[in-house]
Amino acid sequence: MPVKRLKETLDQAGIKYVLVSHSPAYTAQEVAASAHVPGKEVAKTVIVRSGASLAMAVLPASKQIDFHKLAEGMKVKKVELATEEEFRGLCPDCELGAMPPFGHFYGLEVIVDQVLEKDEEIYFNAGTHRELLKMKYADFQKTVSPKVVAFSH
Repeated sequence: MPVKRLKETLDQAGIKYVLVSHSPAYTAQEVAASAHVPGKEVAKTVIVRSGASLAMAVLPASKQIDFHKLAEGMKVKKVELATEEEFRGLCPDCELGAMPPFGHFYGLEVIVDQVLEKDEEIYFNAGTHRELLKMKYADFQKTVSPKVVAFSH
């Protein structure tokens, strides 16, 4: 499972984190409520498509993607939500819809909404619908090296 891979990656880098267990939840807002964490602090990972390329868009659970702004920030003509069929086998060690925003694990670019840079810490799914990982945003930035774009509303 990705929890082991996440922990190994962070432990090797000497990064502090907390693993939070919660009752099963499937939407980012449900996850936030189940874990008793404000929705703006839970970073949801959304798989998007531009042409034949897939990427991870990461934004607060309380926000939505502005696809026009995301396309501008990615310097592409159009960005859309990927269908479940398009990404079903992409993260085979994760439960569908619970992938962590560590795109380098899966060969995907990661685009983070600029608003997350304001958070000292972020929470995100750790590969299951029952676990969140909490870490400092600065450590996430250093580990994942995402492209930062203002794309939520």
